Amino acid sequence: MPGTVTMYSTTWCGYCRRLKGQLDREGIAYEEINIEQDPASAEFVEKVNDGNQVVPTVLVKAETGTEAVMTNPSLAQVKLALQG
Repeated sequence: MPGTVTMYSTTWCGYCRRLKGQLDREGIAYEEINIEQDPASAEFVEKVNDGNQVVPTVLVKAETGTEAVMTNPSLAQVKLALQG
């Protein structure tokens, strides 16, 4: 699928593990960033989630140039965002 997916997560997040498994099964590549190890990514997650560190937060950049930031999205939402 065209575009990029960046998942902001933690090691202990069950929702993150579920979404990663779904993306893997669908062959959708993603970059995973652990917000507990990267302060800048933690700040980004807080900014887009009204000051809360909610994971998974997913940034999708479609090949069309559109961007979407989603909190705890479904696989279908990620696929739709990749389409632009």
